[in-house]
Amino acid sequence: MSSQTEQHFYEFGPFRVDTLKRLLLRDGQTVPLTAKAFDTLLTFVQHSGQDLDKDELMRTVWPDTIVEENNLTQNVSVLRKALGESKSEHRYIVTIPGRGYRFVASVREVCDAEGQRRVDAESPVRVDALTQRRGESIKTNGNGATASNAEAEYLNQPLTSEPGSATLPDFSPRQRVNASSRYSSASLLKSAAFVIALVGILGLVAYWWIANRARPAPHPPVPPGSIAILPFKALGMNAGEDYLGLGMADALITKLSNLQQISVRPTSAVTKFSGESQTDPVAAGRELNVDLVLEGSIQRAGDRVRVTVQLVNVRESRPLWAHTFDERLTDIFTLQDSISAQVAQALTLRLTGEEQRLLAKRYTENVEAYKSYLRGRYFWNKRNEESLNKSITYFDEAIARDPRYALAYAGLADAHSVIGFYQFGKLPPAESFQKAKRAALKALELDESLAEAHASLALSINDVDQDEAAAEREFKRAIELNPNYATAHHWYSDFLAATGRPAEAMAEINRALRLDPLSLVINATLGERFYQARQYDEAIAHLRKTLEMDTNFGPAHYLLGLALEQKGFYEEAIAELSKARTLSGSNPWMVSALGHTLALAGKRNEARRVLEELRELSKARHVTPYDFAVVYQGLGQHEQVMEWLQKLHKDKIGRTLKDDPRMDALQQDPRFQKLYDS
Repeated sequence: MSSQTEQHFYEFGPFRVDTLKRLLLRDGQTVPLTAKAFDTLLTFVQHSGQDLDKDELMRTVWPDTIVEENNLTQNVSVLRKALGESKSEHRYIVTIPGRGYRFVASVREVCDAEGQRRVDAESPVRVDALTQRRGESIKTNGNGATASNAEAEYLNQPLTSEPGSATLPDFSPRQRVNASSRYSSASLLKSAAFVIALVGILGLVAYWWIANRARPAPHPPVPPGSIAILPFKALGMNAGEDYLGLGMADALITKLSNLQQISVRPTSAVTKFSGESQTDPVAAGRELNVDLVLEGSIQRAGDRVRVTVQLVNVRESRPLWAHTFDERLTDIFTLQDSISAQVAQALTLRLTGEEQRLLAKRYTENVEAYKSYLRGRYFWNKRNEESLNKSITYFDEAIARDPRYALAYAGLADAHSVIGFYQFGKLPPAESFQKAKRAALKALELDESLAEAHASLALSINDVDQDEAAAEREFKRAIELNPNYATAHHWYSDFLAATGRPAEAMAEINRALRLDPLSLVINATLGERFYQARQYDEAIAHLRKTLEMDTNFGPAHYLLGLALEQKGFYEEAIAELSKARTLSGSNPWMVSALGHTLALAGKRNEARRVLEELRELSKARHVTPYDFAVVYQGLGQHEQVMEWLQKLHKDKIGRTLKDDPRMDALQQDPRFQKLYDS
């Protein structure tokens, strides 16, 4: 085989590393390097993006010799100068204090075989001399002695076009002879060992071919099953630009969620890591129960942004791939396209044509509209009344800047849906859902493939139109478009529970939880499914675990209070419901629940004061007839319960009575059965 056939290169920036001729080239021109500096560089490029310990590097570059750490430091200094990098820069080599180094440039591996083949891909993790040596003890030189700095310097002489033309440094003749003889002996031993190893390898290959020639080709490696994209660390940003870190993660989550081959954690799962100055990606990955974590930083300098990303294998606690991107802020869409495409490539995913199209899809070309959308999603993910109203302002702003921005309409639909679901604000839920429906329909008019819009449309159809068949079609379409969309599974579970399909509702909320295991609202809803199934012990246990994640999550305190009430633990229930009322800003659900429990506990005057509180609340925000009915049911005043229930939409009466264990006592009353069947 000719030497041309064996040529192998690594490329990064303007540089090419020729492994056969052992040359570093910059734009075709040779960059002088010592032999050991070249070996150091080769180790770096073969492990681009990985943390390399100093000891491992030294064992790789000086495999038969013990040298002082200073030699490695000198080699790295030589490489920095050769690559044109100052100590304050991190374009190529990053020092990891107290540990070692990381080569951060994007490296391409190139093979030229007689001009027939060229493989151009982001460098994978390689299993080579460094990987094989991990854990081995340090070896001495041939005589069991440690090489002196002077002898090591001789081995580091610059490579020239004439073999053997390197000059010895100025040290004693004995040192020169010792170093030279060790170098020659080591070379002969390595050559003999290479020939023996090669013969052995050829024999093994021949045996393997004979033994396996009739077997089918093995399947390609299965890609990892799940990934979390952490909020990017925003470095050097102006005031008010803190949304960019979470916004960049949200954009990549949206893109990669289009890939059916990998499960992507939703933005709500990673929001808790936003704003943290230091996040251990492996610890975060274990908490999120994923195989991979993508972390990054985004830094602005004038009109340019630099984004550095790293893909980490959680199970093996090691980086797989790293890259740095530099773009103008106006080219942020190109930046996201590049990152998402290279992540897919790093995962060795085989994308369909449709997946490639979706990965490269842009929902707007207007950067200002996009920034407004990012701000909207940033506040929407906070999921409280104030932030939801802010998100609506920003989604409206994005639509004003680009009236054909489908994602912005989908965001607007999501915001109104959540406001309606949790009864935030003065508007009746039906009006919020009407707004959600209009925004969702507009989003789908512009882009039918948006899972978020289908899910919001389903929620609004179910509430406004009472069309269960149409709502279910929309939920199923949302899940078909994006099986990774946890919110669609969550809302579909609520729908199934309300329509009397508890087993399906439980299965669906568990699917949502697998996709978003840290979601407080999804965890709380699983507790609600237990409560509705009258499995109160399971509900109490799960809701207490949910509160271990966040002791200030009001809905979990509310549901825990309901479950404790059903067990007869009234004082504990009152404590939980009181906390829920405080944390929620006097949400009518939680206020009425407290009134119901106070009545059952014999505190009837306090329960009646809750009725007055609900009447006062109704002047500032929407309070449903059912909220009053719940308190009267606790007081045992069935005529008033009947009066308030009749104010509900007739299609909701049956659903509500069947869904709520507090109304079980009414099921046998003929008057309520008549109301139920009307």
